[in-house]
Formats: sequence, C-alpha cells, structure tokens
Amino acid sequence: MAIVPLPRRPLDPSASSAVAPRDVPGEGPCDAVRWWYENDLGWATVPGTPVHLITGLRFDVLDVPVEAGIAALRHLGPVPGPGSPVARCGSRMLLLVAAGSAEEVPGLLQWLDWGGLDLDLTAVGTGGHLVAPEPPGGTGRHGGVRGEAGSQGAAEWVRPPEPGCEVEPSLPSMSALGGGGAAPDLVRVVDTVATHCHRVRLRRASTGPSESQPLAFS
Repeated sequence: MAIVPLPRRPLDPSASSAVAPRDVPGEGPCDAVRWWYENDLGWATVPGTPVHLITGLRFDVLDVPVEAGIAALRHLGPVPGPGSPVARCGSRMLLLVAAGSAEEVPGLLQWLDWGGLDLDLTAVGTGGHLVAPEPPGGTGRHGGVRGEAGSQGAAEWVRPPEPGCEVEPSLPSMSALGGGGAAPDLVRVVDTVATHCHRVRLRRASTGPSESQPLAFS
C-alpha cells in the first residue's frame, strides 16, 4: 500500500480566508508570515528565520536608494494606487518587476545611455532573495521582518500585493511595451528609477552626507 506523506504545513480552514493571519496553530509569528506568503500569494520562501522571499520565480526586484524610489513612484503613479508591489527596507526601496527582468536591466541601462554610471541600482533575479516584509495588518509580533545584524529597520510594504489576485499582470515587463495594459513597461520604470538614482548621487556628491539623508544600507 502506498503511503501518502502528510503536507508540510496542514491547512487550517479557519485561517485560510484571513488576509494577514495573526497566528498559525502550534507555530510562531514567523511561521504565520511564511504561511501568508506561501499559501495566500503562492510565493516561495527560504527556510529559516527571518523569512526571506525567493526572487526570480514569480518576480524580480529593483533595489534602489529610498530617496530615488520615492521620487520615481511619484512619476510612475500614485501611492497607494494601481501598480506593482513596492517595499521598503531601511534606506532601500524594493520595486517588484516581472520575473526575468533582472537579466534585461543591464542592457536597458546601456540602451538608455545610463551604462557606465554608478547609479546604486541593483536588479535581483534568479538566485536572489529578500527579507519578507510583514503582511499588511501585521502578525503583531513578527520577528522575521528585520534584516541581518546591522540593518537599519524593518521591511515593510509601501504598496502591498493583494492576496487572491495574480501579481504578475501588475508587474512591469518587457512584454508590456506598446501594449495597453495597466502595468507600466519595464523601459519606463528603469529609465525613471535610473534618472532619480543619478539625481540622488549628484545631490549627495555636491552636499555631502547629512543627518537628513539616510545612510547607505548594506
């Protein structure tokens, strides 16, 4: 007789409809956060604590200074409002883009005449991961949202993903070029973000570091 293995995390009908479950029976708050990402959004996570999301499967990430990210979002669309999910972790802004986009970014930067400049813009795709922001509404006591020792704050959603909705149609991608979809195309996003990364770099170079400017996040 074949033995069917038990699921790794048994479903709890009382929690399946929760937008941001406060707890998972018999488990801690980090497991509740992992449950939300894996079961409500279908996003893969990395084993261990804090909870990390795997990039390159459902989405890639543009990692930029928070000043550049905020300015770029003002030009790309209202917050909150229509658009792809965006997170913040300390002094960094994380913009979610379509899976596979990270491979396109270096070529796009060259094509847009941004190649060769130190923009402090990183594209994270296959093989990468990021600290999982606490789900909207929080778990109340999630210890896994903070980064490694020395990080400058908790990861949080500026524009959160919506459970029960496919995230992919809202993500900027190369396929959106010339289309009439709601998502901005990847070229526009990369050019806008690069422009504001360059402005932040020039401003810092001319004024020097100050207490009003966030420190670099590593």
